[in-house]
Amino acid sequence: MASRVCTKSGGFHLNKMSAVQELLLLPLALLALQASLCHGACVEVDSDTEAVANEGFKLGCISCKMRGEVPATASVNWFFKASDESEFSPLYSYEDQVGDIIDPRFYDRLHWNGSKNTKDLQDGSIFILNVTYNDKGTYHCMFNRILTYTNYEFQTNTSKIIIMNVVPRLTRGMASILSEVMMYVSIIGLQFWLVVEMIYCYRKISAAGEEALRESASRKNSRRLP
Repeated sequence: MASRVCTKSGGFHLNKMSAVQELLLLPLALLALQASLCHGACVEVDSDTEAVANEGFKLGCISCKMRGEVPATASVNWFFKASDESEFSPLYSYEDQVGDIIDPRFYDRLHWNGSKNTKDLQDGSIFILNVTYNDKGTYHCMFNRILTYTNYEFQTNTSKIIIMNVVPRLTRGMASILSEVMMYVSIIGLQFWLVVEMIYCYRKISAAGEEALRESASRKNSRRLP
């Protein structure tokens, strides 16, 4: 395997990798690929809190397992307290890959949107269809996880609170607008930097080629002289 790199001296520097190095790197590359395919990274991201009336909305609830190598089982329970209520009431439960809508206000409007095909849940998100203004309120997500060690089991509980607001149409915050603007500025800046580097590299190569031609012509002339 060989790669060319443009240098400031105007030429190309050839980097060669030995066959032994390639054989050593191949198993590492395969292991990295296997890890990325089989074990996706878990990141706890806060849920959105602004839903649009008559549209769908995802209530995010993620609880990452700190010890990925330890087998575990988990169940998720959701509770809901409307804006005009003082106490939480059971909303939804998910255990052994089976979900159950408990609150009749959400019948036929609520679906599981978390981890699938596993009892080791880390994503306990749910999705509400056809959001109404009555859905405005506080949602409580609770993870009940049992870690299975060699000689014992350890139970942990994780809770997350989400205060959801319902609006007629989606409004964008200033932070969201600024982050998008900065993203486009970064992309344009990187493209401009790439163009400058290509022009610089091309000029160096061109200058080196002209210098080589002049040296070659000078050598030929010197050979012709008696």
